[in-house]
Amino acid sequence: MSTVPRLSGALRLTARGLLVGLLTTAFLTPFYLMLRGALMDTPGVTSPQWTWWPFPMHFENFSALFDDPALSMGRALANSALIALVTAPVSTLLASAAGYAFARIPVPGRGVLLALVVATLMIPGSVTFVPTFVVVGSMGGVNTLWGIIAPGLFNPFAVLLFRNFYLRFPAEIEEAGRLDGLGWFGLYRRIALPNSGAMLASLGALAFIDSWNSFLWPLVIGQDPSAWTAQIALSTFLTSQTVNLPGLFAGAVVTIVPLVVMFLVAQRYIVEGIATSGLKG
Repeated sequence: MSTVPRLSGALRLTARGLLVGLLTTAFLTPFYLMLRGALMDTPGVTSPQWTWWPFPMHFENFSALFDDPALSMGRALANSALIALVTAPVSTLLASAAGYAFARIPVPGRGVLLALVVATLMIPGSVTFVPTFVVVGSMGGVNTLWGIIAPGLFNPFAVLLFRNFYLRFPAEIEEAGRLDGLGWFGLYRRIALPNSGAMLASLGALAFIDSWNSFLWPLVIGQDPSAWTAQIALSTFLTSQTVNLPGLFAGAVVTIVPLVVMFLVAQRYIVEGIATSGLKG
C-alpha cells in the first residue's frame, strides 16, 4: 500500500520538473536567439537554413558597436545608465514619501488630492505627450539628460501602491516613535522608510527597467546624438535604408546586460523584503 503514495509523489515531482524545464526553456529561448544572432554575419542571420550555433563566431560584431564614431554606443549606454540610476531611486523615494503622506498625514483636501493622482492614471500618455514636450522645451530641456529624466520622476501608480502599503503598516510602531518625540518626517524617515524594503526594491527595480527601456520620450527630447540613449542607438541599426541585423543583435545583448545584473543584485533584497512583509526584525 505504501508504494502507491510514493508513486504518486514521484509522478507529481516529475510533472513539476517537466513544467519548470518547459518554462525555463521558454524564458531562455529569446536570450539564446539574441546571442546566436549577435555572433553571426548577415547572410547567416537571413539564411533559410537553420543552424543551432554559428561557426565561425563573429565576435567583431561587438567591437564594431564601439568602433563606429557615428553611433557612439559607449556614450549612449552611459546616458541610459545615468538616466536610470537617477530616475529609479528618486522616483521611488518621491512616491514613497507621497504615499506615506496620503496614508498618515491628516491634511484638509487629502481625498481630493488622492483623486487627482488617481485621475492621472486614466489619462493616456499620448494626451500629455505634447504638453509635456512644450513645457520641457520651453525650459531648455531639449537635447539634455535632465529633460529626459524630469517627466519620469512622478509615478502615480507607485504612489498608490505605497499608500496602500503604509495603510497596512502597524500604527503601534509609529505610536512608539511619537512617544519619543518624532514628527511626521521623523516617523517616515526613521520608522516607515527603513521598513519598506519590499516596496522600495520591487518598485525601484521596475522603475530602473522602465527608464532603461524607454524609447519614445528620449527619441523626441534627445535629438542630438550626444543625448541618445542605448535604445535610440539600437534603432539606427534598422532603418528604411539599412538593415544591420548582427549589429542589432549584438547591441541588444550589450544593452540587456545591465538589466540582468540589476536583477541578480536586487533579487535577494526583493525576496527578503517580501518574506518579512516589509518589516525588519
